[in-house]
Amino acid sequence: MGELEIKQTVPGVKRSRKLSTRVDLTPMVDLGFLLITFFVFTTTMDRSTVMNVNEPKEDRKKTIIPNSCAITVFLNGENRISYYEGMPENHPSVQQTSFANNGMRQVLLNKKQRVGVATGNPDSLILIIKPTAESSMQNFVDIMDEVAITGIKYYYVADIDEMDRRLLKRN
Repeated sequence: MGELEIKQTVPGVKRSRKLSTRVDLTPMVDLGFLLITFFVFTTTMDRSTVMNVNEPKEDRKKTIIPNSCAITVFLNGENRISYYEGMPENHPSVQQTSFANNGMRQVLLNKKQRVGVATGNPDSLILIIKPTAESSMQNFVDIMDEVAITGIKYYYVADIDEMDRRLLKRN
């Protein structure tokens, strides 16, 4: 709040009037604290979350995966996905899908439901992710999002071996 004071002068003496001003900065301080509070809250609320990826231990043991619980996903270029159910030794048929809601997500949900019927525990589904040389980091992020959305607890990221190359070439 600003105010003006006018001082009276002595009669007979001609002087110029001096006006005194006093500025109250209380509203400016309040505004400053409001702005600081706003920026502190918006920066702390807008933190990005990171998905944890568990890395294997040094002593790698060969894990026996039941044929009915496994699904292998190949991340191809241009947002295409190839997948097969079971293990490659059984020469499964490779199928194609995409990252659309009715694509890979539906495949994973259906497989999880079938594993639940077969084993009594839908969480025993094992997803094996194998990125190809044509895939991008966005494809990997998308498949990890699908893993989180569908609630798959066990997934592995592996390299493509010779048997996988033959399966992909055949189909």
